[in-house]
Amino acid sequence: MLRVNDLTYRIGDRLILDHAGFAIPEGARVGLVGRNGAGKTTLFRIIQGEIPSEGGAIGLPKGTRIGGVAQEAPAGPETLHAVVLAADTERRRLMAEAETAGGLRRAEIETRLVDIEAHSAPARAAAILHGLGFDAQAQGRPCADFSGGWRMRVALAAVLFSEPDLLLLDEPTNYLDIEGTLWLYDYLERYPRTAMIISHDRDLLDTSVDHILHLDRGRLGLYRGGYTAFARQLAEKRTLQAKARVKQEAERAHLQSFIDRFKAKATKARQAQSRMKRLAKMEPIAALIEDDVPVIHLPSPERPLSPPLVAMERVAAGYPGRTVLSGLNLSLAPDDRVALLGANGNGKSTFCKLIGGRLDPLSGEMKRWGKMNVAYFAQHQLDELRAAESAVAHVRDLMPEAPEAKVRAAAARLGFPGHKADTPVSQLSGGEKARLLMGLAAFAGPHLLILDEPTNHLDIESRQALVEAINDYEGAVILVSHDRFLVEACADRLWLVSQGTVRPFDGDMDDYRRLVLSGPEPDAARESEPAGGARAVERRQNAGRRAALAPLRRRLEGIEARMAKLSGAIAKIDAALADGQAFRTDPAKAGELARMRAEAAAALSGAEEEWLALSGEMEAAEG
Repeated sequence: MLRVNDLTYRIGDRLILDHAGFAIPEGARVGLVGRNGAGKTTLFRIIQGEIPSEGGAIGLPKGTRIGGVAQEAPAGPETLHAVVLAADTERRRLMAEAETAGGLRRAEIETRLVDIEAHSAPARAAAILHGLGFDAQAQGRPCADFSGGWRMRVALAAVLFSEPDLLLLDEPTNYLDIEGTLWLYDYLERYPRTAMIISHDRDLLDTSVDHILHLDRGRLGLYRGGYTAFARQLAEKRTLQAKARVKQEAERAHLQSFIDRFKAKATKARQAQSRMKRLAKMEPIAALIEDDVPVIHLPSPERPLSPPLVAMERVAAGYPGRTVLSGLNLSLAPDDRVALLGANGNGKSTFCKLIGGRLDPLSGEMKRWGKMNVAYFAQHQLDELRAAESAVAHVRDLMPEAPEAKVRAAAARLGFPGHKADTPVSQLSGGEKARLLMGLAAFAGPHLLILDEPTNHLDIESRQALVEAINDYEGAVILVSHDRFLVEACADRLWLVSQGTVRPFDGDMDDYRRLVLSGPEPDAARESEPAGGARAVERRQNAGRRAALAPLRRRLEGIEARMAKLSGAIAKIDAALADGQAFRTDPAKAGELARMRAEAAAALSGAEEEWLALSGEMEAAEG
């Protein structure tokens, strides 16, 4: 379907694509992954013909229709439904021609309209819009009535409706809530043509694609399977590459030693020359260079508060003249991890403001600790960062009396060490800005951390760092996210914001996905079941079991992270010890490395035993 050969592209002195190539088959669904700034969007623009490459070729079958989300969101007087229908340009052209055509041409047009299912198009357009969060009333309103984020959903609906032969989507979940995201997973999994999707959403990459295309330092590699299979294959490949490089370096050292020793001796000159040729022909195996992902640090509160942090009884919340939420009977413990479910516009932001103390209740009784420190992170706050000032300048505002060394140390803990601390905010990537804002919000060790879509702009590695940071944090967390992986990895409780209230959801994300895809509103589906029904009882039992197992699960995740770090340290020491020169040139250092390896191996063995014991406890509890 798509073949790319020897593609090269530069931006200034930076090589973005270095003789890159790949081929994907017809009907494949490919996830394009790579670190932020690697050049994924640039590759899409080259495939679409928006920018020319420096070299190489792109091969597509003749007449291939390529579709991507328009950069300019529709904002005119046309209704949402009309905008989506207009995206199928062939249907629109044929239906206009059919009004005046006659005879044989009219018959040809009608045949083609049947072939492309033109008469069912209005229903298909409505179904796509509904899946992305627009009810029947909203579909009849003009685009100009909606905000930029909602109009981007319309642009996404339009390209999905047009069903191009090659669908190119760049971070399609960024403007979606979790309901729209779950619907999109299902849609892409069934997409009948070829698709390439840039995404940092691990669940999408495991659910909806069958190949992973990895862009790393200008080179492209295609892997079969989803993201989990890709990560395993990449780790195995890197392990083999590291071993091969150590072996090759030892062989090179042996050859060079022979050459240095015998090249001046007439009796050995021929053998020395032979080894020199062999050494010259030996292609060096590149050293593994892995980008370090800065650790995300969310400081825990110095003095935990006694439970509950917040308690509500018959509380209503909203704004003057407008009640958004009512009948709230909830409590929040000091170590709760709560994810809010519910479509955008149902009141999640209002609830976050209420529980965070930014909004007073309209009625009811609400108790909260007066000394509770609350940190609030939301994507729209990125605009509050001062573009011309650096990370260290923003940190200095929080430490006005501290010496410069302490201010810079604090900036480094936020992921801005050295010269990075002096880089103006305007020159930071979206992910770096999000890291800075998150670090500033949680700087004082809050008792409650409210995170509203924290993963936008973060790549997969940074999202994993955020998961670890949330699980290490010892305060309470309220999480709003369309990233299912983040929700499942961090949240112990699910609260559903729908139909003007908030209440616990007795189920897991698989339950919620089934409810979202089944059609009715989740609350309506739940209310149709008798309160004491078997399924409701089962969900309550499952929720209680997950809450009880959460501490064990977090301990297991911490041990697994420690095991991974120890294994990495042992691998690096082994690589250093494999060089025989180390023992001859610096025996003391070699001895120190051997001692460090023994300590790391002992620590790894202890961690493995602890992991096995905890795994046994987990299995017994789950059984």
